[in-house]
Amino acid sequence: MLQLRMASALSTLIPACLFTVFCSPLFSDNAELPNIVLVIADDFSQLDAQPWGATGIRTPAIRQLAATGMSFDRAYVASPSCAPSRAALLTGLMPARNGAESNHSRPRAELRKLPSFLQELGYQTAAFGKVSHYRHTADYGFDVFANDGFHDHAGITAAVDFLSQRRNSDSRPLCLMVGSNWPHVPWPEDTTDINADELKLPAGSIDTPRTRIWRARYAAAVESADRDLQTVLNGVREHLSDNTVVIFTSDHGAQWPFAKWNLYEAGIRVPLIFSWPGRIAAGTRSSAMVSWVDLLPTFVELAGGHAPEGLDGRSFLPVLLQSRQAHRNQIFALHSNDNRMNVYPARSVTEERWKYIRNLHPENAFTTHIDLVAGRLGQRDFFATWETAAESDPAAAAILKRYHQRPAEELYDLTADPAEQTDLSDRPEFRTELLRLRTKLDYWMALQGDQQLQPVSPRLLSEPNSWGAAGAIER
Repeated sequence: MLQLRMASALSTLIPACLFTVFCSPLFSDNAELPNIVLVIADDFSQLDAQPWGATGIRTPAIRQLAATGMSFDRAYVASPSCAPSRAALLTGLMPARNGAESNHSRPRAELRKLPSFLQELGYQTAAFGKVSHYRHTADYGFDVFANDGFHDHAGITAAVDFLSQRRNSDSRPLCLMVGSNWPHVPWPEDTTDINADELKLPAGSIDTPRTRIWRARYAAAVESADRDLQTVLNGVREHLSDNTVVIFTSDHGAQWPFAKWNLYEAGIRVPLIFSWPGRIAAGTRSSAMVSWVDLLPTFVELAGGHAPEGLDGRSFLPVLLQSRQAHRNQIFALHSNDNRMNVYPARSVTEERWKYIRNLHPENAFTTHIDLVAGRLGQRDFFATWETAAESDPAAAAILKRYHQRPAEELYDLTADPAEQTDLSDRPEFRTELLRLRTKLDYWMALQGDQQLQPVSPRLLSEPNSWGAAGAIER
């Protein structure tokens, strides 16, 4: 059930000297500050949207929004799981610094959050649907928020109703965040309008009839996310002025093997579109590397302020306004666990060409809901057909082995191998790149104060009865 509450105006300043917002010179004193509307999809890989080449999955609202603004080809999240990713967005800090490393965890209470920065600049802040990790939204200090539970979609219409009721009652600029539950599992079973044979399976998939049935269900869930976006866009056009920045993105990749819970591109590279009529050139693309921790300082600068020092994020407003073409030279990301479903701590650094992944405990078996859970939240229905295929097909066996068993280090050439299918970490000719990126990650982890936590007991490769077919559970 939706619960509407009023939150306090400002969060705690810790430490004050690092979190003061200053006025930005990008806006004159008489300039009207824009409304900011952020729409977040749930579990949606970048390549599954039409602006980035998806076929067989219809996303007309996303495509239309891209035509009016700037699409980012190299947008990344801080972590490939819901709670850490969203906490990084709302604090501007990476998980090791804000305290939300494991899925379902919260950032430290004393940290100042995004709503407080914008409220100080005169904004009303509101959140509807899955903006943080479900009921965690109450901790973030929004002026208005509505919590909806797991796969409760009332937040979408509640956001539009809020815009309608607010229209003539509040003159403050607005920052509205709306979270769709799609395409998070469970996925729709009705796929009559989707041709499963036309869908392109992600790299590393084993093509079985059941795999295609489930891929069609995912496509249907993506189309539901697109409809949610269209609903919000309709409300924005009806109730807000043209001076409104609309942003669409996703918290991490799809619940598909080698995507969500993984530091591969399919897990941490997400759609990101900014539309701002008259300010951001329509139909443009950017190859600038940006991170979700950059959204908080970018929003602060859009709101007429300067982002505080001491954050991990940096504003990329100059990229949006095309006064700069580049933003970051590298992107860092980390993953810890999702309770005991997935205990696989890993860290990564991504450059324009190279990706380096460090698996902190390669003795662990990599597992997720996909291979462990039979039922509405897992996909053992198709994953079991992968296990059967692996019994007689060496290529399928290699994919299954790679899914469960990872080396301590992985290295990929994203230019030659964008789907990350060939690990170069043991090739002598790439030793220089491996050592360089290993050193770079070491330095970043030290700066972060990364304690390399493994908070719960893992499933071990040496104990196969705890994972795979033997460890599957009903839910």
